[in-house]
Amino acid sequence: MFTQTKRQDDFQKVKLKVGKTKPKADNATNINFRTKGIHLTEQLKKDGSAPTTHRKLNIKDLLSQLHHYSGTVKQGALVGLRELLTLHPSELDQHLSSLLSEVAAVFTDKDPNVRMSATRLLRFIAQSVPAERTCPFFPLLSAHLSCAMTHIETGIQEDALKVLDVLLDHYPALLAARPALLLTNFLELISHKSTGGGARKGQEGKGRSWALSVNPNRNVTGQQWRLTVLLRLGRFLQAVVEERRAEEGDVCVSGDLFGGLNGEEGANTPLELNWEELTYGKGSFQVFEHSGANPTPHSTFKLRYSQPGTGVSEGLSSVEAVRGFASTLVPLLLDVWVEASVSDRSKTDSAHLLTPDAMALMYQVLSVLQLLRKLTPQREHQDALVNVHTHSLSINHSKQTPTVPGQVVEPLALNILLCQVMVSMVILNQREGPAQEPDADWLMPLRGFVQETLSSGAKLSHRHLHTLLETVWRMVITQRSRAVTEDLLQAVYVQYQQMNLNLQTRTLLLSFFSRLYLQEHNHIHIARSKVLSRWLAALPIQLSQLGHRNPALSGWLLLSIQAAASRGNKDLLKSLHTHACRLYDPQEGSVVLLPAESQQRLVQLLYFLPVIPQGLLANLSRCCTAGRFSASLAASLIRIIHLRSSLSGWSVGSPDTAVCDVDYISFLFSILTGFSSDELSTLQEAGDESVLPPSPLSPLSLYPTPLEQFTHHWDVVEEVCHCLETLGSRSQCFDVLQNGICKNLTGLAVVPDSMAAGLLRAVARLLDQSVLPSEALLRFLSHCCLSLLSLVLTLQHTASETNHKREAVWGACVAALGSVPRLLRMVLQLLRVGDLCEEELPQLAQILSLLLQHTTLRNHMLANASLLQHIIQDLTVNTQEQWLTDLLYCYSVTMATHRGNLGLRDIY
Repeated sequence: MFTQTKRQDDFQKVKLKVGKTKPKADNATNINFRTKGIHLTEQLKKDGSAPTTHRKLNIKDLLSQLHHYSGTVKQGALVGLRELLTLHPSELDQHLSSLLSEVAAVFTDKDPNVRMSATRLLRFIAQSVPAERTCPFFPLLSAHLSCAMTHIETGIQEDALKVLDVLLDHYPALLAARPALLLTNFLELISHKSTGGGARKGQEGKGRSWALSVNPNRNVTGQQWRLTVLLRLGRFLQAVVEERRAEEGDVCVSGDLFGGLNGEEGANTPLELNWEELTYGKGSFQVFEHSGANPTPHSTFKLRYSQPGTGVSEGLSSVEAVRGFASTLVPLLLDVWVEASVSDRSKTDSAHLLTPDAMALMYQVLSVLQLLRKLTPQREHQDALVNVHTHSLSINHSKQTPTVPGQVVEPLALNILLCQVMVSMVILNQREGPAQEPDADWLMPLRGFVQETLSSGAKLSHRHLHTLLETVWRMVITQRSRAVTEDLLQAVYVQYQQMNLNLQTRTLLLSFFSRLYLQEHNHIHIARSKVLSRWLAALPIQLSQLGHRNPALSGWLLLSIQAAASRGNKDLLKSLHTHACRLYDPQEGSVVLLPAESQQRLVQLLYFLPVIPQGLLANLSRCCTAGRFSASLAASLIRIIHLRSSLSGWSVGSPDTAVCDVDYISFLFSILTGFSSDELSTLQEAGDESVLPPSPLSPLSLYPTPLEQFTHHWDVVEEVCHCLETLGSRSQCFDVLQNGICKNLTGLAVVPDSMAAGLLRAVARLLDQSVLPSEALLRFLSHCCLSLLSLVLTLQHTASETNHKREAVWGACVAALGSVPRLLRMVLQLLRVGDLCEEELPQLAQILSLLLQHTTLRNHMLANASLLQHIIQDLTVNTQEQWLTDLLYCYSVTMATHRGNLGLRDIY
């Protein structure tokens, strides 16, 4: 202990005297030194070429500021980076690695403004950079995201979900490739691990469980926070499901919504065959095993490529992995469901028993359960997965949730999804044996709710309707009751009969009925359903009324009609026969108004019609000649009618043929002419200026068919000739054709050039050496041939677009003159030089020169040497022009080459 004297010695006060120097303090600084400046010019020199912000900061400056201790500086750097990348997008490509690593590092920053700016910058980068370029850096992003999701600060956890939203919007496939760690993070956001005590504590892993957690420091309630987390979990699981479908090649389309509900996996790729090439031997095809579909594996094991470090091996690629995750998540979801169902009902309105937050939370619970079913790799394990964990949900809480459809969307959506989840549990019971009595008790209210919702007449959204139809499908397939099936289908048919449904909804209903009809052969209770029969019978009239006003919907109708027609459904075929004339009307029918794909389906339907009457054949012939669809489709139509006739020689399995012989021959003859009787009569009386007037070198007045129509008709004539050649007796076929020409066409004064060329082509193809054509036929054909030869001379001086027409006309004339020798003599007899004017003499010389120069006709011209010599002599008397010199040269060459070959006259 210090004495009073000691204290005074320690704290003695120094006395300062005036005029004396003040003593220096013990810690005084010595300032007796000199300084010099150091100038580092190169280090402080700015790079003037690098892009900068309005604050003159380049990207390196901004990235370095992200390591500053001040939150304001870091936020300014993030804002500056967004500004710089907006003005100079090229900087993003050059510094992508640095940008992603630095931005991801501030996900866990303590300043909320910094985290908000980082999220905005990440969204901007994600909008500009595709997933392929981000993939190498995504493990780093995922690691920082996991740190943020599991951070002790609640604000950082909430902002981490916003970062997750950005990645789910732009990179869902990259997130889905690393599911294991993120799934654990989701669990930790709403729950915590608890360790059991007692004897189980010593067992490794078996004493641990998960329980819902509540954090009083959050700015939202526990229900709102769990809803926020479950929404992101649902989106993440949906991304995993879509990624798995893409890898397995089982991506669903809009029209393939119910295929997987009956055990159907994937879809077979149709084999496209070009029947024109195969028919004429121009190509070959090979039949593969399994019809192009993937064979069913006999082993339950599946080889899978696993990239090291991607986390796929720890993900949800096996049944055990999904079951393990579900065993942890589903009990938590049930706890969330119970908590929401017993929430404060004083906050609800008079119409509902649950608060809006509780209904939204319960709806999300059901959505996650559905996604867990889809995650199971093998379909046979999906129903077991849901049934094991959610049976208590359906039994304990179905009575607490209102099953009466409300006026607002959320209660209806909740009830519909609840029905879907509960009905999905019945499938396992039905497969393993009869349904248990408790299940039947709660299944009847569900069925009643579904029927009441569908038959109420209210228009449902596409999502709600899809879920209801999926539920109805499961009920129909599993209940195996005809009465239940009829009641459910009648409720769906009420929806189908509503007016002004959009295309997506109408297509969904069509797909449902069509696919359900295809299940008739597998399920007796669906076969011969009255509702399905009524639906099928109404399809043709709906198609005829809809027409081209909605081509897409007409296409879906045709798909359903074609599926039923191919199966020989009597109700549909009867209705199709009733409305066939309207569907195949050449002016306003669907067959000429719909797109090419739908036109082809309508033509294919003709094969299934039980009877093709005469009126329908008349419409079909006009469709083939009018040019309202392609020549190849017209050829397909002709082949189908040919196969349905008794003259084809094919056995169709029925003694009653669809087309009688007389109607079939009339059908082909009408197509061969290309014009109806009314149109030909109109041409005789119209006096059209475009019609070429008759002359000595053109006995008939030719109507110039437009080039497009002529080309179409020429292609169709080829198919008609092919069908006529396959009828068996060519002589009888020629007699029928000869009678048709003589009775209907020989009296015409105006003839379309396409019809004249087609007739010459058909006669040349069908004439046999044993057949003697009649004089009336030869006279008409000679007039047609000479008129067409004059047309060839006229077409030589027109545009090059008419080359095809000129070649077709010349080829038809040569083929007819070469096949019918008497026809050439009659043509030469029509060439009277004395009847020609001076302008027509050169044309006559050109016609003769063309005939003499053609190798096929040279022998036939020599057989008529005397007649040819007489014509040339008459020409020599009248003129001595250059064209006559050319003609004499051709004549002398021909005669010198084949002089003395007089035996050719014997063919006459």
